Amino acid sequence: MNVEVAKLLERSHTLGSDPRNTNYAGGNASAKGTEIDPVTAEPVELMWVKGSGGDLGTLTEAGLAVLRLDRLRALTGVYPGVEREDEMVAAFDHCAFGKGGAAPSIDTAMHGLVEAPHVDHLHPDSGIAIATAADGEELTRTIFGDRVAWVPWRRPGFQLGLDIAAIASQNPQAIGVILGGHGITAWGETSEECQANALDIIGTAERYLAEHGRPDPFGPVVHETLPETERHARAARLFPLIRGLASTDHPQVGHYTDAPEVLDFLSRAEHPRLAALGTSCPDHFLRTKVAPLVLDLPADAPLDEAIARLTELHADYRDAYRAYYERHATPDSPPLRGADPAIVLVPGVGMFSFGANKQTARVAGEFYVNAINVMRGAEAVSSYAPIAESEKFRIEYWELEEAKLRRLPKPKPLATRVALVTGGGSGIGAATARRLAAEGACVIVADRDFAAAEKVAAELGGTALRTEDVAVAVAVDVTSEEQIAVAFQAAVLAFGGVDLIVNNAGLSISKPLADTTAADWDLQHDVMARGSFLVSREAAQIMVEQGIGGDIVYISSKNAVFAGPNNVAYGAAKADQAHQVRLLAAELGEHGIRVNGVNPDGVVRGSGIFAGGWGAKRAAVYGVEEEKLGEFYAQRTLLKREVLPEHVAAAVFALTGGDLTHTTGLHIPVDAGVAAAFLR
Repeated sequence: MNVEVAKLLERSHTLGSDPRNTNYAGGNASAKGTEIDPVTAEPVELMWVKGSGGDLGTLTEAGLAVLRLDRLRALTGVYPGVEREDEMVAAFDHCAFGKGGAAPSIDTAMHGLVEAPHVDHLHPDSGIAIATAADGEELTRTIFGDRVAWVPWRRPGFQLGLDIAAIASQNPQAIGVILGGHGITAWGETSEECQANALDIIGTAERYLAEHGRPDPFGPVVHETLPETERHARAARLFPLIRGLASTDHPQVGHYTDAPEVLDFLSRAEHPRLAALGTSCPDHFLRTKVAPLVLDLPADAPLDEAIARLTELHADYRDAYRAYYERHATPDSPPLRGADPAIVLVPGVGMFSFGANKQTARVAGEFYVNAINVMRGAEAVSSYAPIAESEKFRIEYWELEEAKLRRLPKPKPLATRVALVTGGGSGIGAATARRLAAEGACVIVADRDFAAAEKVAAELGGTALRTEDVAVAVAVDVTSEEQIAVAFQAAVLAFGGVDLIVNNAGLSISKPLADTTAADWDLQHDVMARGSFLVSREAAQIMVEQGIGGDIVYISSKNAVFAGPNNVAYGAAKADQAHQVRLLAAELGEHGIRVNGVNPDGVVRGSGIFAGGWGAKRAAVYGVEEEKLGEFYAQRTLLKREVLPEHVAAAVFALTGGDLTHTTGLHIPVDAGVAAAFLR
């Protein structure tokens, strides 16, 4: 690896890992150096810069765009002017060295046209606070003297790069600039100097705000914050409704936070005025939309009143957003992408943020926390004055942003779906959780054995930056109404609601009728018949509140329809589950909730039930060795194939993956063909 690249990555990780310096996937860094051109065998000056969409904190060499500096700077000779500056992005491809690495970002010109060998462009809260202050230019002079220059707001692009390069050339003593309404850019002769200059600007701005800012820039407290337990309970009651509203145009996953900065902001008198002004940094409002939806009721308002008001405000928000689009759209603007809010603020409770996946939803919330910090800083020393609405529109509906959206991979079949799998710590449940997560779902792994659930959830997290963006584990005994309620509250607070339930928790007691005790009977029915009923009831209430439909799948059994020996309690409980499928399908269809079942048989490998003694007893009934029970079951089927947990998981996906949209009340046999269990 080129030494300058190694230093660039080290600097990027240092700067990008601290949220005080820049937001996730925000900002960029670059380094200039030489390599040998394999065509001419002569040294050539190159620039390495973070590519479009990358994240500084986790940047790798593959995430860098690599350009010939001579060709990049030669673009100034063919630059057609600010009205056509977007054309320059395509021209960057003609400056690539070799394969060019990652796609160059819109900020590439900023890095290449500045003469300094190392450049950092960042979005620190303290820097944006100065950049969005009404008298930001004067504040910049007061705080930094001539060491940092002011650049008036300009949309990111080639012209902004020319502006910064000119200011850097005219002010050789400067270590960087404050970009009006946007962020900061710093430079240096070495990677170490560049990093030190960037941190100097950020730290100096932080100290000035702390030493000169008013103590209560958001005004007096006017809304009390609910205690934590009440706050989370209220959030869990409101979240499914809010998620349903935010999913009117496109399905969304949710994220909830009651971070201290959020709760303090929402408790203060000025929060409605400031929230209405919207965010300013392009990275912020591209994630948070032009403005949030703010509930204008105190936290202790009756729940029904809050629900009704949120519904009214959502309708108003959609009207206002469409009007915003119509005010600024031109004939060649991309079509309106959706009029629902990405951020919903509820005083005394917290913030609900939304996105096409959990990470996007979480990051949107983090960006709004950044925006709150920016507002606080700007209001503390001046007044908050974000960029004009028309400029926000020019970026939000920028053709370059539209092209970036078109490059995103096609969503997986279960993207935006939130699934809860009972008995998810082993066997069929674990296999189902894996399949649903692989198909794009967020998964709540529910199991009485919390350690087993945690292990599966960690596995589902895979390479995600945060496991909880993909899966969370909850401990739940499905015979307990209280534990089920707690589990669903955790699911709602994690992802905003639930869309897909898999009733899989189970156990089996194999005894002849005469040996089956009332306790055996009750235990079988408590776990499977009663447990499935309780889980489905809790799930259905949330799904109805969301108003976006859902799926409930019962893992029943071949034994629900097949009469085998020494199996009365288990078979009867499974028959109960099978009929619940039909009953609930008939009842919940009007809400778009589909209820279906899967009837497996002989799933021995990885099964918690079989490992817990059921396998030994069934082997004894059939007169085979326990380790050969799976083979025995396979040989009695029509297909002579052993049924594995993954085969049952595949049936669950088939029912919920989007192709069987008009199917409900169905049971799918996954038994390799047992004629006696054919459905009639």
